[in-house]
Amino acid sequence: MKFLGLDYGAKRVGLALSDDEGKFAFPHIVLQNDRTLLKNIEEIGREKGIEVIVIGDTRALSGEPNPVTKEAQEFSDALASTLSVPVRTVWEAWSSIEASRFAPKGREHDDASAAAIILQRYLDTHAGERSD
Repeated sequence: MKFLGLDYGAKRVGLALSDDEGKFAFPHIVLQNDRTLLKNIEEIGREKGIEVIVIGDTRALSGEPNPVTKEAQEFSDALASTLSVPVRTVWEAWSSIEASRFAPKGREHDDASAAAIILQRYLDTHAGERSD
């Protein structure tokens, strides 16, 4: 089963892909969050044979929504209807900080790396739900 992970941000969206078995996540690409975003993700989803999309839940540590939460939820809903695949969420807290640990010294994290961390969390948490 092939998964696509998203680190949704107001300016950029990081994408990560799983291997064909849905066990490991890998950074893929960073896209600008503009009017072409949905179309670009749709093309990637069809090209890569994506069966499930996993998007990071942007809520704060307290569980309260932040300024991006509503926008991310609306985008998640649009993805589900456009691609006709299930869209799942996983808490993304600290994914950017974790991605920064692996960035070259003096550089910011890559949003695709954060997406891979988000996706790997989902894959690890739900590994028993997939048949191998």
